[in-house]
Amino acid sequence: MKEKLKKYIPILIGKRLLLLFFLNKKKALHKAYILFSTPLKGKVLPDQEYFLEEAEDEVISVNGNYLQTYRWPNMGETILMVHGWDSNSHRWKTLIEKLHQKNYNIIAFDAPAHGNSSGKTLSVPLYAECLQKIVELYRPNYIIGHSVGGMTTIFHQFKFPNLEIEKLVVLAPPTELSVIMEGYQKTLKLSDRFMEALSQYFKDQFGFHFEEFSIAEFAKKLKHPGLLIHDKHDDIAPHSGAEKIHKNWTNAKFITTEDFGHSLFFDEVDDMIIDFLKD
Repeated sequence: MKEKLKKYIPILIGKRLLLLFFLNKKKALHKAYILFSTPLKGKVLPDQEYFLEEAEDEVISVNGNYLQTYRWPNMGETILMVHGWDSNSHRWKTLIEKLHQKNYNIIAFDAPAHGNSSGKTLSVPLYAECLQKIVELYRPNYIIGHSVGGMTTIFHQFKFPNLEIEKLVVLAPPTELSVIMEGYQKTLKLSDRFMEALSQYFKDQFGFHFEEFSIAEFAKKLKHPGLLIHDKHDDIAPHSGAEKIHKNWTNAKFITTEDFGHSLFFDEVDDMIIDFLKD
C-alpha cells in the first residue's frame, strides 16, 4: 500500500498543478518552483549535533537567510566546504577530522533550508550568493563541494570569479538543469506546455532558461586547478555529466571511481582530495 501511495502521490500533485495552471498560471508556476526547491531533509539530526557543537560557530545574514557557519581553526591554509542537497555540514565530518590533523583551517556552512540555517527553499543561484558571502568573510585557499554543492562551486566561480582561490574540488556534481527538469516533469507527469512556462519562470527569476543553466558550459570559465571526482555508477548525478565538465575544465584532473556511489564516502576519496591539496 505504501509503495502504491509513493507512486501515485507525485502524479496527483502533478494533476493539481496542471489544473491550477489552467485557472491561475502564475500561482501554479510558483507552486511548482517551491515544490522543486524545497528539500525533504537535511536538518541536523541528534546524533550529528555533538560534532558540529565542537566547532566555533557564527550566524551570518545573506539575502534574508541566516546561515549557520562552523569553523575548526588551525594554523594552515583555509578550506571551505559546500555540502549537497538534503544534507548539512556534518557530511564532512570524517574529511574535516583528517584535514584538521594536517593543520588546515576548516570552514563549513549549512545551506539555506538545511542544517541549522534558516529558510525553506534552495536554488543554486541563492547558494552561490551565500557562498560568495562566506568567501568574502573567510578568504579560503580551497573550496570543496559535493553534489549540488559542487554545482554551486562551479557556478560561483562563473558568477564571482576569484583567482585568490587556489584550487577547487568538485565531487559528484549534477550538470544540466534541463536533465534535472526532465526528471521532474516525468515524475509529476507535467505537460510540455507547463514545462515551457516553468522554464520562462526560471528565466525571469534567475536569468536562465533550463537549457541555459549548464554547469558544463560554466566550467569553460574556470581557470583554477581542479579535482573532479565522480562515480561511474552514480544513480543521482550521471557520470556523463562530469565527462562534459572535464572536457571544458581544461585545468582539472578527472578521477572516475567505481561502486562508491553518489556520496563518495570512502577513505580512498579522502586520500585523493588530501593528495591534491598538498601537491
